[in-house]
Amino acid sequence: MRLRPALGIVLLFLLASGSVAAAPDPVPAPLPARMADTGGGSQLITAEAPGPGSTTGKVTWWDRRPDGQWVAAGSTDARFGANGLVEGDSRKQGTSTTPTGLFGMPYAFGIEPAPVGTDYRYRKVTERSWWCQDNAARTYNRWVEGLPRDCRGTESEHLVSYTTQYAHALVIGFNYDRPVRGRGAGIFLHVNGRGATAGCVSVPESAMVKILAWADRFRHPHIAIGTASGPTAITRY
Repeated sequence: MRLRPALGIVLLFLLASGSVAAAPDPVPAPLPARMADTGGGSQLITAEAPGPGSTTGKVTWWDRRPDGQWVAAGSTDARFGANGLVEGDSRKQGTSTTPTGLFGMPYAFGIEPAPVGTDYRYRKVTERSWWCQDNAARTYNRWVEGLPRDCRGTESEHLVSYTTQYAHALVIGFNYDRPVRGRGAGIFLHVNGRGATAGCVSVPESAMVKILAWADRFRHPHIAIGTASGPTAITRY
């Protein structure tokens, strides 16, 4: 049906003057719903940086409801490697870069006792606890109680020495199941230190406590690390 000339003129005037409200932009789907994979569980942690050179970003932890909808359970500022983020499959050890990808989280650990409500397997750090990062060692990228002869202390982390960062932590399963020598070891989600990390993801201690109380091993949580866009976009994983 054709508009009457007078009515058409009025509508054109209203549109030009902004008196007729434009349709609102559609609300974007939650981040996990836009990802290629979330690990198959009903809990997910996303660690997203603005770009590959970023040292800060955001960590959010999500629940998938029975109806399939993802809902944020909490969010906090996060820190990444001093040299930004890089594709996990091509990362080099010692580069102070955070690996991107989708990873499991085998267990939690800490110098301090497990926070109230922690359901995850939680290993208590002792004076003999080390994370072996020696590429020549059989225990490369593994927790050891007492250094094996083939694992040099100069190439490893004495966990108890990091009283702030490792008060509470979750192991990120990067290069963990079948370790590739030279790719990197000891990548964790842990408490903030003084600044950017050597490759881990870190958050304020209050947030780390909340994450440990939230994480449910029977819901198989994973962590996705990536950037807002580009080749290392978090939505690719």
